[in-house]
Amino acid sequence: MSTTLVEDRFVRQAQLVPQARLSSLQVNVVGVGAVGRQVAVQLASLGVRRLRLVDFDAVDASNVTTQGYARGEVGRRKVDACRDAVLAIDPEVYAEAIYDRWRPSTGLGDVAFCCVDSIDARAAIWRGGGGLVDFWADGRMRGETLRVLTAFDATSREHYTTTLFPQHEAQAGACTARSTIYAASMTAGLMLSQFVRWLRGQPVDSDLSLNLLASELSVPTHEPRR
Repeated sequence: MSTTLVEDRFVRQAQLVPQARLSSLQVNVVGVGAVGRQVAVQLASLGVRRLRLVDFDAVDASNVTTQGYARGEVGRRKVDACRDAVLAIDPEVYAEAIYDRWRPSTGLGDVAFCCVDSIDARAAIWRGGGGLVDFWADGRMRGETLRVLTAFDATSREHYTTTLFPQHEAQAGACTARSTIYAASMTAGLMLSQFVRWLRGQPVDSDLSLNLLASELSVPTHEPRR
């Protein structure tokens, strides 16, 4: 890759994304399905330098429609296919693909994007180290209702723990049982926008919901903002 290309590709976001701060962070994406794959490729476009992808699943035919994987990738490990997509954007990213469920020994780096599809899995990852990372983002999606939670200080971490209700209280089925590529992309975009606000030292929303059918974006009144 030429030096000119490296310098030029960030020119339009130079005033928006603090490149020096971003490049110093180890970023983990746990779950590279509908939301996680979109998060990973957007991170690569933003300029992340160290990225770890964690998932134990393989691409199936339905993922071509809802997750952005290519037809020729059906049957491949999602982490390998996602890593290839990241490197196609920037081959100089150190992208590590871990084909497994997340385990405490894997770590979460400085920044973690939790993109798994069950409350139990979220709670286990949070207990395993999520509360210790500098910035945590959790994207939840059901049909055309999206929710993004972030944790970055004591108040937002305390609020996040209140959203980890028991699995039997959740709606039946995985979060992505009904999904579309546009809803996944929007969820990922909301997560990345909060992350970039955090990088810039600006106020961050710790809990926001977007209902596409109602065209309604809501932030709870108790919302702690930095």
